[in-house]
Amino acid sequence: MSRSARYRAAFNDPEGLRHQGVPTFPWQSAPDGYATRRQLRAAGLRPGGQPIAAQVLWRGIGGTRAAYLYRLDLALPKRTATAAQLASLGRAMAVRRTCTTCRIERPYCIPRSLGECLSCAEGDEQR
Repeated sequence: MSRSARYRAAFNDPEGLRHQGVPTFPWQSAPDGYATRRQLRAAGLRPGGQPIAAQVLWRGIGGTRAAYLYRLDLALPKRTATAAQLASLGRAMAVRRTCTTCRIERPYCIPRSLGECLSCAEGDEQR
């Protein structure tokens, strides 16, 4: 038995008998109809409260890695933010971009390690 065959056999458990009742598939072997959270988001969907339907396991740095899969037929459309939520996020980002020393709003977030904009941190006279 080759190394890749052993690897695939170790993570091939479509009935979920070896992995706590969760159907398990090797890397790039999940059947159609399942998607990860990232794939759902790219498609404009969200899990919508459904439980994990399956998982993909593979060997990675630090041991065995897992990606949880959700059923596409149970996924719901992503929710859109309200006008009040968008306004609140805009105000929060403005605070993150405003220097505490010179009070100028910069086009970047102020580094927390410095606590002030790059110009103030370098001591530039030109602000």
